[in-house]
Amino acid sequence: MMERDVPSGRDNVTAPDCHRVVVVGAGFGGLETVYRLAGTPVSITLIDRRNHHLFQPLLYQVATASLATSEIAWPIRHLLSGRREVTTLLASVTGVDVAARRVLLEDGDALGYDTLVLATGVRHAYFGRDEWEPFAPGLKTLEDATTIRRRLLLAFERAERESDSQRRAALLTFVIVGGGPTGVELAGTIADLARVTLPPDFRNIDTRAARVVLIEAGPRVLAGFAEDLSDYAHRSLERIGVEVVLGRAVSECSADGVVYGGENLKSSTIIWAAGVRASPAAEWLGVPLDRAGRVIVEPDLTVPGHPEIFAVGDTVTIAAPDGQPVPGIAPAAKQQGRYVANIIKARLRGETPSAPFHYKHAGSLAQIGKRLAVIDFGRIKLRGALAWWIWGIAHIYFLIGVRNRLSVAISWLWNYLRDQRSARLITQGRSALDYRKPT
Repeated sequence: MMERDVPSGRDNVTAPDCHRVVVVGAGFGGLETVYRLAGTPVSITLIDRRNHHLFQPLLYQVATASLATSEIAWPIRHLLSGRREVTTLLASVTGVDVAARRVLLEDGDALGYDTLVLATGVRHAYFGRDEWEPFAPGLKTLEDATTIRRRLLLAFERAERESDSQRRAALLTFVIVGGGPTGVELAGTIADLARVTLPPDFRNIDTRAARVVLIEAGPRVLAGFAEDLSDYAHRSLERIGVEVVLGRAVSECSADGVVYGGENLKSSTIIWAAGVRASPAAEWLGVPLDRAGRVIVEPDLTVPGHPEIFAVGDTVTIAAPDGQPVPGIAPAAKQQGRYVANIIKARLRGETPSAPFHYKHAGSLAQIGKRLAVIDFGRIKLRGALAWWIWGIAHIYFLIGVRNRLSVAISWLWNYLRDQRSARLITQGRSALDYRKPT
C-alpha cells in the first residue's frame, strides 16, 4: 500500500505551518506531555492502539474482581475533547522514518512531524520463552485484566463441580510468578478473595483451602523497597495464607502448571509478573538500547543524534540522581512528560534549555492485602493499616474525574466494611468448559 500523509490538525484551528507535535502513546507520559502543551502554538496528534487511557497501578484490582474496567480507564477523545488543537488517532505505529520525519502506521499511512514524542510503554518479557504466554498471561492491559479475572473465577466454578481431588487441588492452586509490586498485590488480593469474599458463595468446596503461591527468583519480594519493608511484606503475605517461594526461578510453564527449582506444581491458573520488555521504539529508530529494549536517551530525554525526537516513560532508561535507573512508574513518566513539554515550549520561544531531566522520587507504595500496605518515602517508611489508608488516598487522588474518585472510594469502602467485591463477572469466555484452554 502506498504511504499517504494523515491530516494532523484542523485548518480552522492552527495555521498550515504550525509546529507539528506527534505523541505516540496515551499512557501517563504521553498524556502528560499533551496536557502540558495546552496554550502552546502547536498542532498535536496523539496516536494510540487503544481508545482509552488506563490507570495501570490499579489494573490488578480489575483482575481480582475488586473494580470494574470503567473505574480505571477513560476514553482518550473524551479527555481531550476540549483541546481543539489536538487530533486523536486510533492506530498502530510500525516504525519511524527519521530521515523524512514521518511516523509509519500499520495500514500503510504515514504522519509527518516536527517534534516526535515516543511514550510507547512496555510489554511482557518471558526471558526467551514466549511460548509460556498462553498459559501465564501478564497484566498490562484491560484485556489482560479481564482474561485473568475470568480464569480466576472459572477456576473456582470448575472446582465446585470437580469430583477428582487432584484435579480440584490444581484448580484451587493459583501461581504468581514475580515478587515485585504487581506480584505481591495480586497474591495478597487473590488470598483475600479466596479466604474472605468467596466462602459464603460456594457449597461443595471451601475456597479458604485454595493455595496462592508467589514465586520469586530473587532473594526477597519487593526488591525495590527498603529491606525491612520487604521483610514485613513477606511476613504479612504468609500471615494471610500466601506461600512465598524465594530464590527459585520458574523453568517451565504449561497448561498443567509450573516447574521451579526442579519441583512440579500443578495449577490451572498462572499469572506472569516477572519481567517486562520495552516496545520496539529503539528498533524503529536504530539507536542504542539496554537489555530490556529501552532507549538509552540523552540527559534531556532526546534520542541520540535526533534532538527532534523525545522518549519518555517505560520506553527509556535514564539514571536518577542516585545513579540508579529511574523506575518505570507513573510519577516518573508524568515528570518526564512535563519536562518534555517545557523543552518544546522553550524551543518555540527561541530559547536553548540546558538543565537536564531531574527525577524527584515521591515514594514507593504497594498494597499487601486488605488493610495492609507498605510505603517507602526514603527517610519515612510506613507499614500496616496507616500505610494502607495513605495508599488508598494517593491512588484515589491520581484518578481522573470526580465521578471515578467517588466510584472507587465507594467500592473500596464497601469491600472494607462488607468483604464484598462487586465486579465478579466472568466475561469473554464461551463457557465454563473452556477453562483449561489458553486464550
